[in-house]
Amino acid sequence: MKINNQPPVFQQIIASPVGYLKLQASTHGLTHLQVVAESTTLDALSQADSGEVNQAKAFVIQAIEELREYFSGERQDFDVKLAAKGTEFQQQVWQALKALPFGDICSYAAIADTIERPKAVRAVGAANGANPIAIIVPCHRVIGKDGSLTGYAYGLEMKQFLLNLEGVNL
Repeated sequence: MKINNQPPVFQQIIASPVGYLKLQASTHGLTHLQVVAESTTLDALSQADSGEVNQAKAFVIQAIEELREYFSGERQDFDVKLAAKGTEFQQQVWQALKALPFGDICSYAAIADTIERPKAVRAVGAANGANPIAIIVPCHRVIGKDGSLTGYAYGLEMKQFLLNLEGVNL
């Protein structure tokens, strides 16, 4: 994942086992994956030229296929190029999350240790909460230091569903 200053130029909403997902991309990669309340038809977001829109659309199409495979149990790792906008610290946290293997869990403290910032546990929690690419950057794999299921932007029920899908039973 790299720091991205380009806004998304294409978006699409799809149905998934966890609800509707809105995917957005720039010409640099997928910028957002969010759970939304309803499905609407969305395409181009800006006055970008058709080549830029087509490039961004290709990232969204790839992400949709990879998500379909993930939800059907055929995929454990995502290959779609990511281009989330965030600070250098957030990028470090998101990279550490991305490196967390399918079916593994960890605490905020473990992520802080991974990025060699052991005292930044709260900041890691904030960066985790600011993750704009849910599921693919697996912030759902972070649990409490005591092994308990902790907060998740899209609710504990969805977090538990994703962990169960990955074979983690808490």
